[in-house]
Amino acid sequence: MNFIEILDLSTNSLSGNIPECMGNFSSLHVLDLQKNRFNGSIPRSFAKGNNYRTLNFNNNELEGSIPQSLINCSALEVLDLGNNKINDTFPYWLGNLPKLQVLVLRSNKLYGSNWGCSKTKNCFPKLKIFDLSNNKLSGFLPAKYFKTLNAMMDFGEAEKSLQYMGENYYQDSVMVTWKGFEYQLVKIITTFSTIDFSNNNFNGEIPEVIGKLHALHLLNLSQNNLIVGKIPWQLTKLNFLGFLNLSKNHLNEPIPRDNHFDTFPNNSYDGNLALCGFPLSNTCETYEETPQSLSKSDDGESSNGFGWKAVLIGYGCGMVLGVTMGYLVFSTGKPLWVIRIVEGRQPRKERRLNNKRGRRST
Repeated sequence: MNFIEILDLSTNSLSGNIPECMGNFSSLHVLDLQKNRFNGSIPRSFAKGNNYRTLNFNNNELEGSIPQSLINCSALEVLDLGNNKINDTFPYWLGNLPKLQVLVLRSNKLYGSNWGCSKTKNCFPKLKIFDLSNNKLSGFLPAKYFKTLNAMMDFGEAEKSLQYMGENYYQDSVMVTWKGFEYQLVKIITTFSTIDFSNNNFNGEIPEVIGKLHALHLLNLSQNNLIVGKIPWQLTKLNFLGFLNLSKNHLNEPIPRDNHFDTFPNNSYDGNLALCGFPLSNTCETYEETPQSLSKSDDGESSNGFGWKAVLIGYGCGMVLGVTMGYLVFSTGKPLWVIRIVEGRQPRKERRLNNKRGRRST
């Protein structure tokens, strides 16, 4: 074990406890035990100076809490503890891991509303996949986290080319829910980013700051208790968003209409009885000027892309052309080319009609 870097025992029928010593091997980069029958708790002691890059314990029967010794895994990029029986509050201290890109805690028994992220602290700055779905978390959605998810705000120069997360002989995989179905991503593209907080007990409104996560591909906030509130128009700025699910909440007011927001189907908004507007059959009775329309008016653009700038430009061009034509007419006394343009076509049509009548008479 002193020379093994990758230990992949996934998709077997292994059972019993995970040995405590697994946290002490400094040579291991990857420990993949997903899809087995391990029970008991996660090893409690991860030694300082370890080189773990990936820990995947998904789909086992692990219980207890998440060990705080994981903070010693300073090189950790992928932590997948989903589909277990972990009973704990949200491990906000994992936000101090400087390289963590994938955090999957879905389908456990996480509870509470303590997020532990201060205004002056960057929490999860490298995180790209954030999955807390199917738990019992409550309280307001953590707006402070969304403000510091720098990796979801824009693509870095090094990530614009096609790259996958993983090692030379091992590539990370992750399970995601897309349009109601679970998919196993055998390879994780480094530019792929998701937030899935569905099926919890979150309340409050949807934070507008989510609209700054321009690299976000999937946003699922369905099956929560989000109170009566509007869908922030800032979400229309998420140009890479391919899947949106806000169903089974208590949202109201018109659905924002801009960019590709019109492409999301009806079931993205199911169960929000007070929502109205396209693509729902529930039309909005009245329209009030929203912050979206106010912000658009500042730069002269409306929601359909035709704004006052275009009108003013067209008006100005027409005015210049009209003044020029008028000057030519009055200064040169009806120039022939102007007369031909304005008056020349009508006489020709009349002459052709007269010729045809003449032929018919003969």
